[in-house]
Amino acid sequence: MAWDEWEQLKAEAAGRGSTRMRLNSIPSDPGGDSRGGSSDRLKSDKKAWVKAGEDVTGLKDGVGKALTKLDDGQSGLGDTAGCRSAAAQKELYDSWKKYVGDVGGRCGELGGLLERSGHDLNMLDSDVEAELDKIKAKYQDTDPVMCPTKDK
Repeated sequence: MAWDEWEQLKAEAAGRGSTRMRLNSIPSDPGGDSRGGSSDRLKSDKKAWVKAGEDVTGLKDGVGKALTKLDDGQSGLGDTAGCRSAAAQKELYDSWKKYVGDVGGRCGELGGLLERSGHDLNMLDSDVEAELDKIKAKYQDTDPVMCPTKDK
């Protein structure tokens, strides 16, 4: 490619108003602005991300223990037919069992995402946000359990 042809291509691109891209550079004003223009303000520590992920994943163990205690506490209920309060307790138990199980699952998935983000530190913000949205959609909170009420 001749130099003149290169200059012509650059001029055409500039005429289209294309945006410039700067990689691995800081603004010419090292002081930056109030929106964080200075790159020395952005610091990310892989160990901190990984530790946060491990800690969140570790919450899953405590949630699992709570679920075991919930199961143990419910073991003597027996047949709920004919007893409205026992049926209501069983309905509440089932709701909480699902909810607590989902909390443990959410901790595991969120912790894993944080750990992966820390190990890699190369995920785009949009990719992390998409993963968080998937977790949010998967673990919607359960509907509240309401005892049926009689009309007065």
